[in-house]
Parts: sequence; C-alpha cells; structure tokens
Amino acid sequence: MPNNNQDIKALLAGPQFPDKEFIRSGATFGEVYAMAAGLRSVIADPKYQGASICLAVDDRAVMAAVLLAALHPALACCPTLLLPYAFSAKSLTRMQQLTGFTAAICDVDRDLPAGTAIIRPPAETSVELAAFAPISPQAELLRIFTGGSTGTPQIWSKTGENLFGEGFSLARNFAVTEEDCIVATVPPYHIYGLLFSVILPLVSGASVIMATPSFPGEIADVIHEQGATLLAGIPPHYRALRGKKVAGSSLRLAFSSAGMLDAEDNEAFCHLNQVGIVEVYGSTETGGIATRNRHLGETSFTAFPTVSWTVKEDRLCVRSPFLSPELPLADDGFFTTGDRVEPSGTTQFILKGRVDGVTKVGGKRVDLEEVRAIIKKMPKVSDCVVMALPDHGGREHRIVALIQGTDVDMDLLRKTLAASLEFYALPRLLKTINRIPLQENGKYDRDAIIHLLTT
Repeated sequence: MPNNNQDIKALLAGPQFPDKEFIRSGATFGEVYAMAAGLRSVIADPKYQGASICLAVDDRAVMAAVLLAALHPALACCPTLLLPYAFSAKSLTRMQQLTGFTAAICDVDRDLPAGTAIIRPPAETSVELAAFAPISPQAELLRIFTGGSTGTPQIWSKTGENLFGEGFSLARNFAVTEEDCIVATVPPYHIYGLLFSVILPLVSGASVIMATPSFPGEIADVIHEQGATLLAGIPPHYRALRGKKVAGSSLRLAFSSAGMLDAEDNEAFCHLNQVGIVEVYGSTETGGIATRNRHLGETSFTAFPTVSWTVKEDRLCVRSPFLSPELPLADDGFFTTGDRVEPSGTTQFILKGRVDGVTKVGGKRVDLEEVRAIIKKMPKVSDCVVMALPDHGGREHRIVALIQGTDVDMDLLRKTLAASLEFYALPRLLKTINRIPLQENGKYDRDAIIHLLTT
C-alpha cells in the first residue's frame, strides 16, 4: 500500500530534477520550488493566518508553487486556499460572498472584488523549501469550487492526501516519468486539469505544456511541435477531433474525463491515431474511482488499486483516500455515489447512468439515458441531452431533449421513438441546435440548456 506521508515528504525534500523543465520551454522544477519558498514566506505573515486566499491563477508553474508552499505552513493556523471555477467578475464576487476571502494570489491582473489584497508570485529566493515540517496529508489543503446547475457553486475540500495521493497513484498506474510531456485541454483551475497538468507532472518529473489548446488544429500542432507523450482531453474535444490525426510518434497515451466518452468518438480517435484513450471515471468530490481503455478491449471499469467498491441497491459505493472529507460515509467507510452500476465479474463494473437520470412521468418510471441512447443512434445526431423538467411548475415532469445536429430528420426521429418507447416516456419537446452549450470544463451547461428548452 502506498505511503502518502513518505511520498509527500520526499516531494518536499526538494526537486529530483532541479534543472529540468517543469513547463516545456519555461520554468524549471528548481524555479518552481524557489517560487514556492518565497510564497510560503508571504502567506506565513500573521495577517493571512486563518484567512481565506483566492487562488486566481492559471499559470501551471505558479499553481504548483502555491500547492507546495501550502504544504509547509509556518504557523499552526494556515490560510485556506480557494480555487474558483471561473475568473469572471461575477464568479469571483459570488465566491467572495460565500467565503469572505480578502486576498488573492494572481499571476495576471484579475477583475477581483474591491478591496482584495493582491499577492504576486515572488522573484526567485534562496530560502530552502524544506525548512518547515510538512502538514499532515489529512489536513485540508484546498477548497475547490464547481459551478452549480442552480447558479450556486458547490464547495469541496481537498487534503494533501486527496490530491497528491491521487497524483502518485496516476503516476504509478500509467508509468508516468521524467521522460513524459503532458498536454491538457482543460485549464488547471478545474480539478481534472489540476491533477493532470500540475500535480501529475510535479510528482512524476514529467514536463507540461503551458498552453491549453481546445481546437482540433491547436491540439494537433501542440502535440507535434512539443513532442507530447500524454494527452489529457475531455469528451467534446475528442468529438471535435473526429477525422483529425493528432498523434505523431511521440504520443503514447490519451486520457478523457469530465463526462462519459462517446464510443464512436473513442473508436475514431484510437483507429486514426493508434493510441488508446484511458477513460477516468470519478468526480471532484470523489476523486478518480476507476478507468477503462476500450482500445485494449476493456468494456467495464476497473477501480484504482487504492479504491474499494461495492454495490448497494444498484448504486456504486466507494471507499477511497481521494474522497473529500465532508462526504457522508457509512460505518464501513463507504460513500454512496449518485451512479447506478452493474457488477461485471468480481473486479469490474458497468456504469448504467445517474440515479437522478431516472424520473417518473404519470407515476411511470422513465430512464432518461435510454431515451438519449435511442436519439443518439439516429443519423446526423452528434450529441443529445435529455432532461425531465417540471410541467408548468407542478409536481409532474415532462421529458424534453436538445439535439445537436440541424439536419436531423425529425419525422423519422419521432417515428423511431414512438416505436421504441412507451407513450409516457416520449419527449414532449424535441429541439435541434448546431452545438449544445458547454461549460469550460467540457460539461453540459445546464442553465443554458434549460433556457433553450423553455423559451
């Protein structure tokens, strides 16, 4: 069993490769550690002790330095680091209302609430990072904000063990070393981007590309120009990469998270690039739970070695060192997720959809994923969101669907649905759109979708 205390102690002892580039063509590991020492001296100031500090940073080297610095509190009451889900003035103001933060670490100018004290990454310092003993891996390191579907952000705490333990786990499972170079299509202020483009390189010695490409041409160019070996992408980007060869001789593995990867998008990428995509299943609050690589013939998910799982009433329950501390646990240490699963043999499971993906219409049970699957099989449909919305504000629900694809034969679609579903499960509204709205992290923008379906 991995020893997180020893792993973190070794990490904080100093960079294993001080002259190697942490950022490709940018900051070295030695420079990241020196920046961390300077930042630690700043946040150790008594005025920040017990305060909340907004981490308004998307420079991966600065992000790494802040996390290293936070693992070395000079005083017992260290500041609470807050990672926002967006840098807009509205998001930062809402975050301040929820937390009362009075300071922010910034790598560039931000539109922060009035009166916020700005902490800039300091110039190189000769202070040794290991001058203080590290905090306990079980102590809170960071609070992560995720955009909520109701407009109210959710807040999840992460300990050093949560974040760095998962980083070490990824490095071991996928043999990530100082020979690797990572390109990520998600910024580091989202949990997936943070893990794969800040923490994973920090614990493994791999380099990371500073850019966050999202368009197919950009992704391909960065991989080829920088000789990237690992790609951390999200389902919408793999969908956009259909028919586009991005992998040169350097790329050895791709990852996908922040939603389920469509089987056809997966097959298209793997066939054209001869590189498998590792689908990482989990969430901000649970951390990574399991993976599968369909390029290797894996149809079910296999949990990480440090994660235990079981099924109770069709729901997946997990026990893991990556779980956020505030999650409610049963007496046996298991957390019950919102996902329905089916065991596959004794060591794997198949995802069957969200518990909240099952609704009732007229007292009858309707599986929204089943409706979505039928629509997605139709010609010219590239994506689809199926939702259950309150019917005129009452207790009953109506099924609605937003379909990506403006050339869809709607008459054929309605006939296919009528032939496949009971009448109560038929969508009351079918609407087509050129592109379904997405958040920056690749997840569906629920608020925007509801607006489109109700106006």
